[in-house]
Formats: sequence, structure tokens, C-alpha cells
Amino acid sequence: MPKDTSIKSVLIIGSGPIIIGQACEFDYSGSQAARSLMEEGISVTLINSNPATIMTDPVMADNIYLLPLTPESIVTILKKHQIDAVLPTMGGQTALNLAKEADELGIWTEYNVRMIGVDMEAVEKTENREAFRQLMVDIGIGVAPSKIANSFLEGKEAAQKLGFPLVIRPSYTLGGYGGGFVHNKEEFDESLKRGLEASPTHEVLVEQAVLGWKEYELELLRDANDNIAIICTIENFDPMGIHTGDSITVAPAMTLSDTCFQEMRDQSIKMMRSIGNFAGGCNVQFSVNPEDETIIAIEINPRVSRSSALASKATGYPIAKIAAKLAIGYHLDELKNPVTKTTSAFFEPSIDYTIVKIPRWNFAKFPGAETQLGLQMKSVGEVMAIGRSFQEALQKACQSLELKTNGLRL
Repeated sequence: MPKDTSIKSVLIIGSGPIIIGQACEFDYSGSQAARSLMEEGISVTLINSNPATIMTDPVMADNIYLLPLTPESIVTILKKHQIDAVLPTMGGQTALNLAKEADELGIWTEYNVRMIGVDMEAVEKTENREAFRQLMVDIGIGVAPSKIANSFLEGKEAAQKLGFPLVIRPSYTLGGYGGGFVHNKEEFDESLKRGLEASPTHEVLVEQAVLGWKEYELELLRDANDNIAIICTIENFDPMGIHTGDSITVAPAMTLSDTCFQEMRDQSIKMMRSIGNFAGGCNVQFSVNPEDETIIAIEINPRVSRSSALASKATGYPIAKIAAKLAIGYHLDELKNPVTKTTSAFFEPSIDYTIVKIPRWNFAKFPGAETQLGLQMKSVGEVMAIGRSFQEALQKACQSLELKTNGLRL
């Protein structure tokens, strides 16, 4: 089926200020999406509170608003423009949270605006930690033992039942914000308090930690006809315990057995199909026991993520561009393959090279900051290198860090 011709004007919600730990990859995705929709003759209105982005350049959209990302700003735009649909999946967690808040206030209904690319059911199932855990149990996907906590007392009780080490996972946050690993009861009180304060819903998942397990990400696309393509697999060089954004990552995955890889593919597709009406890009994260290859699901993001930009650059497949077209009704097999320009976009890239991403820190600019990952210190950027082998890509990335080193001694 072709695009939905009733959609003539779309509002794209940006990701707001670029802060450490929530990098500018969403600017990359938002810019791609805006250009993709304008190619279809759709009027694009964009709101973002950060002027230092490509997406807020005048050529990127028909109407650009540098306003705070609040429901009041959304109402201001909807009063001025006839908006048919809102696309909240290109601005990370900030955009999803704002879309959810506007939905709860009845703003979209009042102004007759449809949400495209995702629906509130999918957001609730994936961003609410308890709803996600229960969904995984219902569809037979493994998860780590955990308890939900909406108060300090509930969190303490959960810790007593599960035992240490634990990981604190706040609901509705981005980039691991407010979360972290807790190795003993002396650290727990402060970590729990920080997680509860970070969550907009004052909710955390207290989960048994799987420190030392391997971590993987899959980038998927799904259309309204339930076609799914897995665009890229990414393996974390660092084990569980280091956030993906602060890890060295490698694409494609290097150390998976074929059996484990196929099982992970099947599980990711089952997860994506279980979250409701969804047409666009999705990021799924797994952890694998290196001893017996037991797989557990970590999370699923019903939107483009920071890793989507890496996957796009690694494979040459413009995930955000295609996701925007899927959101307005196109199916994967109706779109042109963005690489070959001849076949359809319903394909899974196969790369014969290796990508290595290395995060970069700059401790000199943050004197006195806590240097333990997951607390105050986050990577301030990253480099990506392409090589014919892992060793070549790794050494190129090391040299790109500009740390006065010629590479890594292996």
C-alpha cells in the first residue's frame, strides 16, 4: 500500500539539549526524517530547544520552533498550524516522554493529531520496566530476576529478596540516566534514591546483575504489514556492567555461535511484534551468558536510538530515513533499496568489513567530577573506524581518539 495521503503535515519532536551521556545522534536521525518526509511532499514542522543542531537549520523543515519541549509549546504550535500527525520516535526518550505527557493531557485528541511511528501502547510496554518484564515473561523471553519499586522501602525489600550485585533501572529515562550497578548494601541506598528521582514516574526496576555476560544490540525495522528486517548486529567489547554508550562496540557481532545468533534474531522479531502497532525503527538489547549462551532480554526501544546512527553509518542503510517513510504508510518492499537503488528496501545488509566504535573521555575538562562510569562521568564523544579486520578497525579508532598514541598494543 502506498503512503497515507491523509497525512499532509507532520510535527517532529527533537531531543532537546545535547548533554553528556545523551549524544547528538538524535540530531542525525531527526534531520534524516525531516528530509525523508519533505521528499514525499509533506509539510514538516519541527520543535527542538537546541539551536546548535543540523535539524534546526532553516532548510531542514518548513516550520522550525526553538521552544522548550513542553506541552505548552506543543499547544502553541498546534494552534498556529494544521498538524495531521506527530512523529515522536526521532528525538529519543525526551520526545517519547513529551508525546506521552501530551497524550495524557488530551492534547493530541483535542487538536485531532495522530501519532505515527509508534503508539502509546508500545511506549508503555517498553518504557515501563514492570510492563516490559511481564511482557517478556508472557511471550517466553528470558529476563533477569527483578522486582519493581515505586518507593525507597519497596526498593530495600527487593534488594533483600534478590541479593547483590544488583542493577537499578529507572523507567522512562535515556542513556542509563539515574541507573547503575550496586555491589553491596552500603552503595544501595544512594543508588536507589538517585534512580527514583531520575524516573519521571518515580519507578525503578531492581534487577539481579549479570556482570560479566556479553552484551549485544540489534537494529530492526518493521512496517505496518508486519515485515521485519534486521539491519545490523552490534557487539559490546565491554561486558555487561558498562553502558552501551560508554563501551567499545563492534559491528557485525564477532563472537556469537550461529545457533545463538539465530535464536537472538528470532527473539528480537518476537519482541518487536509483541509491542503493538509499530512502524519504524527499533533497538533491542540482549545479554548472553558466555558459558552456556543463555540469552536474556535487557530492553527494547520503540524508536531510533543512539546505536541507530552507528548502525546507519556502519551499513550505509539510512535507518531514520526509511523509518520515517514506514511511519507514513509505506511498506519495506515498496521502497527502493537505499544502497543498490534497484531492489527493495526489504533486505538485511551483509557487510564484509568491521566497524569499531570507541568512546572518548576528557577528564581534564571536568576537574573534581566522579570518574566512575554511570555516575557523573559519561563519554563526551566517540570515534568510528572501518577496517578489513577487527584489529585494523580497532587500531584506526585508537589513532582517531587524538590521545597522542599511535594505536593499541595488542
